[in-house]
Amino acid sequence: MTTARDIMHTGARWIPAHETLDRAAQLMREHGVGALPIADANERLCGILTDRDIVVGCVAMGRDPARVTAEEMAQGTPRWIEADSDVEAVLNEMENHQIRRLPVIDNKRLVGMISEADLAKHLSDEQLAHWMERVYALS
Repeated sequence: MTTARDIMHTGARWIPAHETLDRAAQLMREHGVGALPIADANERLCGILTDRDIVVGCVAMGRDPARVTAEEMAQGTPRWIEADSDVEAVLNEMENHQIRRLPVIDNKRLVGMISEADLAKHLSDEQLAHWMERVYALS
């Protein structure tokens, strides 16, 4: 059985909720990623911040990324998957919530992220096509 742990990208990092968006952008650049999970003071997942969130939700609105925190950009209920969940559970979670990045948790700790690139490396063409159709479908 293929699990989330098998297909995830390791080395994912939290960004503390109190951290500013300019720092988040620096971390994204340093790690070559387009999203960071947001952690509250107890290191619980409280959202995901994307590069698009920073540009569209902050910069394009005329706000200063040095003054806006990750917490201010966190919206909705954060989604995640247990590391030992099978790949079908991963796909269902991403499809049902139309999300393209999914934090992977083990013992309440962030251990990785699953992105579109990770799916492309590990899924069959048929599985990938089905996933893309579901995630990118118009609501």
